Amino acid sequence: MKTKSQVIFATFIALILGFSHISAIAQNPTARVQVIHNSADNAAEFVDVWLDDVLLIDNFEFRSATPFIDAPADQEFTISIAGPGSSSPDNPIWSQNYTLQADEKYILIANGIVSPSGYDPVKPFDIYVYSMAREEATNPSNTDVLVFHGSTDAPTVDIVEVGVGAGTIVDDLMYGDYAGYLELPTDNYRLAVRDETGSTTVAEYEAPLAALGLDNYAITIVASGFLNPSNNENGPSFGLWVALPEGGTLVELPLVTSVLESVLDKNSISVFPNPATSVVNINYTLLEDSFVNIDLYDITGTLVQTTTPGYILKSTQTNSIDISTLSSGIYFLRIATGNMITTRKVNFLN
Repeated sequence: MKTKSQVIFATFIALILGFSHISAIAQNPTARVQVIHNSADNAAEFVDVWLDDVLLIDNFEFRSATPFIDAPADQEFTISIAGPGSSSPDNPIWSQNYTLQADEKYILIANGIVSPSGYDPVKPFDIYVYSMAREEATNPSNTDVLVFHGSTDAPTVDIVEVGVGAGTIVDDLMYGDYAGYLELPTDNYRLAVRDETGSTTVAEYEAPLAALGLDNYAITIVASGFLNPSNNENGPSFGLWVALPEGGTLVELPLVTSVLESVLDKNSISVFPNPATSVVNINYTLLEDSFVNIDLYDITGTLVQTTTPGYILKSTQTNSIDISTLSSGIYFLRIATGNMITTRKVNFLN
């Protein structure tokens, strides 16, 4: 029988060789584990992960994942998170003891805040464990989707499928919680993230499972980043990101639209004159300090002009756009403020 230290050493060698299975090296019981780094704290952009005294993952990057790997089971071990370039697990950012069950599969998501200040609200760093993980779909024609709420400043949310009419697929998901696997026919979906009442949409995202060829996959979608980066050291913005079972950099789901009224009062937006001839004006009220960008698209979706007012303090603003050189027709103004994107139609008569 191999000792615990021999098993850990075998694990480390296997990781160096490309995260290959260690069952051929160590005969002790094992479990399958995937680790996902979703801590949006700037101080944790890169971390080292230690298993007891062995460096398990070096310079583990935010919004990345390991593949599923074999880990010791039926025996207690310590996972420690340290800063990048660490030489030992001493004085870690965080540590916890675990005992995994043999032949089970786990997803471990590193999430939360490690900094003592600069973030609001502060949800302390932790590793969130899901013990019924999958590496492939239960039905080859499906995509099995596990959802995790990892945005520290986002409220309890519902996720509503609004593309093919599947309706509410995740209900009242709180920070730090998993919603069990959704066994979805592999298709292209549109996901609306709403508050727990289901009445206010935070943002909508494309989930092109078919276009990405994810039939027979089991994936994890994580809510990641901050709804209000300005309250959180200007950290990464909120989004939905996908971890694949083979690991690697997480895949961002495309943002369709965002309606965060905490940044922009959408009811304040006015475009005048409309129809316009030589100049069109956009008036709007910012409810928070925000970076503002205004893009103008023609009816074919081609970007024809960009105006960048830049970082604007909380106020009511009017921006003017010269349209004297553009052809007559219907155009769309796309106003981006923080995480919010709003579109208005305008008719040009030249």
